[in-house]
Amino acid sequence: MKATLYTEVGGPEVFQFIDVADPEPGAGDVIVDVAATSLNRLDLVQRAGWFQMPGFEFPHIAGMDIAGTVSAVGDAVTNVSVGDRVVVDPSLAGVAENSKLAGRGDLYGDLGIIGGTVAGGYAEKCLVPASHVYLVPAAMPLEHAATFPTAFLTAAHALFDVGQLQAGETVMIHAAGSGVSTAGIQLAKQAGATVLATAGTDEKCERALALGADYVANNRTTDVAGFAREVTHGAGVNMVFDHVGTALFGPSLFGLGVHGRLVSCGNSSGDEATIPSLGYLFHSGIKILGSDPYRPEEFGPVWDMFCGAGFEVVIDSEFGLADAGQAHDKMMQSDFFGKIVLKP
Repeated sequence: MKATLYTEVGGPEVFQFIDVADPEPGAGDVIVDVAATSLNRLDLVQRAGWFQMPGFEFPHIAGMDIAGTVSAVGDAVTNVSVGDRVVVDPSLAGVAENSKLAGRGDLYGDLGIIGGTVAGGYAEKCLVPASHVYLVPAAMPLEHAATFPTAFLTAAHALFDVGQLQAGETVMIHAAGSGVSTAGIQLAKQAGATVLATAGTDEKCERALALGADYVANNRTTDVAGFAREVTHGAGVNMVFDHVGTALFGPSLFGLGVHGRLVSCGNSSGDEATIPSLGYLFHSGIKILGSDPYRPEEFGPVWDMFCGAGFEVVIDSEFGLADAGQAHDKMMQSDFFGKIVLKP
């Protein structure tokens, strides 16, 4: 099969589009012929060498978010058949012992990830535990399904499991043009929250409004804390959903009202942050919550909701598998809104 991989860290030029051996399933595995895989920031971070997951090895085939068609099944597989259209849960938590990918499920340690620590979707075929594939409705394009896994599970887990967002509350969501935030905006609205979205350009702000955000602000030209206070008539928002990190940490904190929650699930602008006022933190009862990895049992219910709730699929652009470097360039420049998809 053809695959795009790399054997050393560096820029997009380290990608090699080459022939590699087809994967073979274990008893509890399936082989998915990849129809589409969508990019995530971890793809860029690991390729550049800024951070790598425990268990990462060279050569590496990236691609966490995969949809395609089952082309082979292991001897013990009963839940799916050859020809089924599926989306893949990339987390390797909860994998059965009869899978070749078993033993990598420590949520708080050596957590395996398809496309993160083992071969992923930048290829024509991918080895996947049978327990980690979910049927795609006949009417749904496979490239739409490929936008779902990391973005929607990260957002749903952070908003509801960690942050306990409730109907009637206000939530401020940063980086509105990212895949996880386009998911977060829609999930929060569907749950009955009022959504304040921020982004780095006016164009992205306008698109966030079209996606369902109630209020928007350019976070490079606007006082983000002031924006949150103005919209809430001085009270502050109930929650901030943040994966930007350093750049917006202080304004996020001051944008929260009494008993507000700052839920962090990423650090795209840096890994260090300063609490600008401990007094404000403790006097207002502010909570800073880290959003940990989602659990295997969360994937199915969120997938069912995605299939049935009419969420808008936001695909910015599509590239061929051989053009993964160009796709990475686009993501590095933040020149996108939603998801970037590779199609073999």
